Amino acid sequence: MITARAFAGKHYAVYGLARSGLATAEALLASGARVTAWDAKLAPSPRRGEGWGEGARAANELSNAVHPHPALSLQGEGLEIANLDEVDLTQFDSLVVTPGLPLNRHPIAQRAREAGVEIIGDIELFARARPELPPHKVVGITGTNGKSTTTALIHHILKTAGVPTTMGGNIGLPILAQDPLPEGGVYVLELSSYQIDLTQSLDCDVAVLLNITPDHLDRYESFDAYAGSKLRLLQMQTSGHGAIGQSSEFTRRIFEDYRGDPAKVGNAFLLGLFGIDTLRDYPQKEFPALQGPHNAENAAAAVFTALWLDVPDDTIQEGLRTYPGLPHRMERVREKDGVLFVNDSKATNPTATAPALAAFPSIRWILGGQPKTDNLDECAPHFGHVRSAYTIGEAGELFAKLLAPHMPVANCETLENALNHAAEDSQPGDTVLLSPACASFDQFRDFEQRGDRFRDLVGAL
Repeated sequence: MITARAFAGKHYAVYGLARSGLATAEALLASGARVTAWDAKLAPSPRRGEGWGEGARAANELSNAVHPHPALSLQGEGLEIANLDEVDLTQFDSLVVTPGLPLNRHPIAQRAREAGVEIIGDIELFARARPELPPHKVVGITGTNGKSTTTALIHHILKTAGVPTTMGGNIGLPILAQDPLPEGGVYVLELSSYQIDLTQSLDCDVAVLLNITPDHLDRYESFDAYAGSKLRLLQMQTSGHGAIGQSSEFTRRIFEDYRGDPAKVGNAFLLGLFGIDTLRDYPQKEFPALQGPHNAENAAAAVFTALWLDVPDDTIQEGLRTYPGLPHRMERVREKDGVLFVNDSKATNPTATAPALAAFPSIRWILGGQPKTDNLDECAPHFGHVRSAYTIGEAGELFAKLLAPHMPVANCETLENALNHAAEDSQPGDTVLLSPACASFDQFRDFEQRGDRFRDLVGAL
């Protein structure tokens, strides 16, 4: 794990003990800090009575004996469990919260501000540990869409080049749970706006700003506030470090603004804009896991970043060719008798499905599940790529009616039926695409289970 002497002797409150919270507590304890932690799952059930009386405490201990929370095993190592919603927060040096905690409305955020206690996340702790790590670089990637693919692709290109690298943040293992890289290593971090909100001093050697479109407006008072959160990744950079952004009108305006006023970022530094034209010397058709216009943008961001990190051109091309893709994101599962089977189960709304429909010219489309909308308007521009459709789940009947005027469609009800029908109808050159445009909860635990089931069914053909 990543530890730092800078944490020793301090008293941290850790609120939220899922994966990143547990990793944070473990890293702080190993650094010699005191940690008081809390998670709602540790609270006594209301039926056990109010507060933490002896009866409620005993009942809670009994419950944890049957269903123990992982944090309880750390108590003997110096971790104290206490209800941070009730204790005096002035005793702590910092409050470390999970990125999922809504700072705009959660009571503990206001209590911490009133107590004068800073609110940070695990990425800020990583930033404060950096001076004690072997010399390294950090690439930070943010934006509304494409963060995971771009992060994983940059990481893969660096691995292909033989550069010591790891990825973390909003992808993979929590960053504090990972071992420090040797000298010359590159940490590649996917960063959500929530994580950036909890970060004060992450000085990225390269900051990548992808597209910014309206999202998470339940956490921000306006789109400008949401975009401002993303822009803080640039504002934390210092002299000589690089920032690149998607060549959109919005990002172009931002970069012109920064070029005109270097004081906004503390010092003048390199700025660049990437676009699909960045790939003019990189034939996208040769990169199997990076098809579609959205992946052209992701690949362009990765190419620009790799060039700035002095990765040789031929190595970048090899990385693009061999990138395997992420599970459930336009994942190429198998090719059988000239038919390609693609798992895009992560596409849980029509907006997310549209890029997959744009990526393949002859599609047998499996869609449906628990609908988030009553239309497929975002997908409509790409209906010409669909030879036939197979609907499933709660949305099956609705989507079949919407698609019937445009293509042959069958309401198959289950994923197994849909795949069998699609496989029977397919001809060489077709792509059988699971891109549901729906949530999975009507028939599956989550989109991962749905994608795993598709993968298993394809393997059994």
